[in-house]
Amino acid sequence: MLVDAHCHLGDAAFDQDRDAVLARARAAGVGHVVVIGATLDEAARAGALARATPGLSATAGVHPHEAKSWSPDAERRLRELLADPAMVAVGETGLDYHSDHSPRDAQRRAFEAQLGIAAELRRPVVVHAREADDDMAALLRAAARGPVVLHSFSSGTQVFEAGMDVGAYFSFSGMITFKSWTLADRVAACPPDRLLIETDAPYLAPVPHRGARNEPAFVREVAAALARTRGATLEAVAASTTGNAVRLFGPRLTTTL
Repeated sequence: MLVDAHCHLGDAAFDQDRDAVLARARAAGVGHVVVIGATLDEAARAGALARATPGLSATAGVHPHEAKSWSPDAERRLRELLADPAMVAVGETGLDYHSDHSPRDAQRRAFEAQLGIAAELRRPVVVHAREADDDMAALLRAAARGPVVLHSFSSGTQVFEAGMDVGAYFSFSGMITFKSWTLADRVAACPPDRLLIETDAPYLAPVPHRGARNEPAFVREVAAALARTRGATLEAVAASTTGNAVRLFGPRLTTTL
């Protein structure tokens, strides 16, 4: 089976046809979907979906866009959410200097705090990194004390090398199918036991669906592109990335849609 390691299934884009989306995922060979909580409210929805539907797990975190809202109360609520057995990781958290929706110092504080919570709770951290390579590489090396997922990886050499140094998992999205993708060497260089695939749905739909709403079924296109780049079969990529996801997120990932 395939695992979509990063999907915003609680997004309003799926409110009208979420059951049909999951049926199409199942038909495409997707056995499990990790539903991302990038805000505390989104994490609550992700947890509810995961509790109600076999084959779903959830995460809870505060995205860098929302880092200005980080506070003792936000930390308390995050810890409460993470107590749910359906929660398999902290995040999406990280740094985003492209949009700067939150001040950069607030982003760093919130990210460091969530790295610490993940280490304390022995949970993986799902990391968003965009145009913040120097600070991201430094914080990963200084503060990452447990498993890290570099989600929708598209960063530069500094973050790639820091990820390699800390044993991070590299999760690739539909971006690797785009004509503008220039990091095939990164895909090829990743250790096979640290590869994941994701959709980041409803965003970043892969070719041939680019421009449409993304959905978990399309992770098959990501797996196929990964296989072509690495000179492997689709079956081998499915087996390795699924095994990696189970090892990273835990036995809940063996439940299926």
